[in-house]
Amino acid sequence: MATALRLSRPLLPRLQLSPRGSSTAVPGGRSTDLGLLYPGHIPTSPLQKALLAAGAACMALYDPYRHDMVAVLGETTGHQALRALRDRMRRDPEGTQILQERPRIQLSTLDLNKLRTLPEGSFGWEYAHFLDVNRVSPDTRAPTRFVDDEELAYVIQRYREVHDLLHTLLGMPTNMLGEVVVKWFEAIQTGLPMCVLGAAFGPIRLSAKKLKVLISELIPWAVQNGQNSRCVLNLYYEQRWEQPIKALREELGITPPPAVWPGRTPSPKL
Repeated sequence: MATALRLSRPLLPRLQLSPRGSSTAVPGGRSTDLGLLYPGHIPTSPLQKALLAAGAACMALYDPYRHDMVAVLGETTGHQALRALRDRMRRDPEGTQILQERPRIQLSTLDLNKLRTLPEGSFGWEYAHFLDVNRVSPDTRAPTRFVDDEELAYVIQRYREVHDLLHTLLGMPTNMLGEVVVKWFEAIQTGLPMCVLGAAFGPIRLSAKKLKVLISELIPWAVQNGQNSRCVLNLYYEQRWEQPIKALREELGITPPPAVWPGRTPSPKL
């Protein structure tokens, strides 16, 4: 199912120069002089990470659309979960290939016009349709800054960049209800504290009617799929654009969303 739409370049070179001079990478992705491990890296102590996490959590709960704060929260609290995800990728042939090649999902690496010309029902067409209908861009994902391991920094960047692909596969729009459903799926799949927090506290902003549907129908479906489906970071999505989305869902083990969810409309009619 490979296509010609593969333009990826490594996100995080394994050798970088820090402001303090030459920095030599060592096993585990740490620098010998605590310099920068990748472009944009900001080294922080455990105390600094705790303070950043507390502030980011408060801001993210106040405004769930503060994606920059959600990103900081994920980076400062997710070390153990990221290590577990990295290890799952290393144990999978496709995941290993992704870690080696470091593909990116950005406007500079995608030919959206070509995706729009693919047959309706293909994964690439559905993804482009999702972006168009919901008026979102793959370039809105924040770059990694506070992860002190360059390989784990790529893992969390990859997680962010496949987020909209998960919306597409799960059939969820980008409103609050759709985001909460995806967060439940991601929380089960990744174990990232950021996802657990979003899944737990996201519903407080929903109306009673939407909350009822969420609890009775959508959360059980998201949890079941998160438990049963293949690790979503082990799929080289860039090689699957032409694959029918139905077949891709079956390969991953993702079942169709409950009938209460209205397919491709940008917001639920609840």
